[in-house]
Amino acid sequence: MLRLVAGLRSAARVASWGAGALIMAAAILIGVDVMLRGAFRVSIGGADELAGYALAAAAAWGLGLALTDRAHIRIDSLYGLFPMRLRLILDFLGLGLFIGFFGFACWHGLGVLEQSLQSGSRSQSALQVPTAWPQALWLAGLVASLLVGVALWAAAAALVLRGEAGAATRLISTRSAQEEVAEEIAATHARAE
Repeated sequence: MLRLVAGLRSAARVASWGAGALIMAAAILIGVDVMLRGAFRVSIGGADELAGYALAAAAAWGLGLALTDRAHIRIDSLYGLFPMRLRLILDFLGLGLFIGFFGFACWHGLGVLEQSLQSGSRSQSALQVPTAWPQALWLAGLVASLLVGVALWAAAAALVLRGEAGAATRLISTRSAQEEVAEEIAATHARAE
């Protein structure tokens, strides 16, 4: 199971690089559009529409990496004061809620995609983009993130059942302030060498 999680982590990292490239492309497109409007009073039609599609897809594809790298944000004022067992229960609950929410979002997203495909809908801009294209990219990212969440939950549950609660915590809990400081110090030392 941990090999699967490691493979998903690698795939999520590749997907996040693709998501970052989409965001960069959108930023460049908008920058060029702004310069063209300022200098020549000409606009690239639909730059904002394409940037919106890129942002939605990038966010969906980036969620998996946030989960595997434990980079998601939680308000944890009290969390650190709880005993490890309660923290782990809350981590399972939080990941379960993530899975439930994104399962629901995927189910509804699939309905929207099916409707777009059946009706042949296109965007109302001058580009007339078939809406199924960006919707499919967005939905694929949500499904990938959902699969990462399910795999993490299952792997952590397997670890707990084997008596390795500490390993499960390192897999699905948020990083503590001490862990973040240790990572930054290690990164600083690595750069200095």
